[in-house]
Amino acid sequence: MPTQNFMDILFSNWQHTLKRVGVDQVAAEKAFNSLIAAYSTPGRYYHTLKHIAHVLSTIQILEGYTNNLPAVQLAAWFHDVVYDTQAQDNEQRSADYAFELLSNLGIPESTITIVMRLILNTKDHEAAVDDYDSQVLLDADLAILATNQVQYGEYAYAIRQEYGSVSEADYITGRQQVLERFLQRSHIYFTPLMSEFAEPSARGNIQAEIKSLLSD
Repeated sequence: MPTQNFMDILFSNWQHTLKRVGVDQVAAEKAFNSLIAAYSTPGRYYHTLKHIAHVLSTIQILEGYTNNLPAVQLAAWFHDVVYDTQAQDNEQRSADYAFELLSNLGIPESTITIVMRLILNTKDHEAAVDDYDSQVLLDADLAILATNQVQYGEYAYAIRQEYGSVSEADYITGRQQVLERFLQRSHIYFTPLMSEFAEPSARGNIQAEIKSLLSD
């Protein structure tokens, strides 16, 4: 259960972002409560508020690469707001959710369009060479891959819990395919900072998880 201090920090972060796009405090708080409810639904073990907080803190480190920081931060808040392990359209539904809530807050359509595009790019984790905002969001979303062994182990375990209805054999097959796809990419991260400092750790963690899956 998130602590009050954790929630206060998250709310302050949310308020700060919305203030930059001209949303008043009362409307901001109402929208925040909707997001909290969405990220607190049963069945979530990794795609929770803790994940959102980690993504936001990584964006803060990488914000120098962004063109539109508020849009990247808003996309971070909404990118996993709809999460169903049995669905193939979570990103589209999350983008639609963002469109509705941000429209109701009176945020400019031009900003909402960017937010939706950023969310949709998290489906395949691909970004154009000049799409710096997507690059930052994607790097922040995958920053967990480069954490220490304890944190990575907690992440891997939480993902397994989210797929609790899947048999062990099927999970190992599916998870291995996902992990192998990351290893086959020429680079996992896009921003220079993450490419230099996080890429080696991420690849090492992924290789270790594959080895662990196959030895079970």
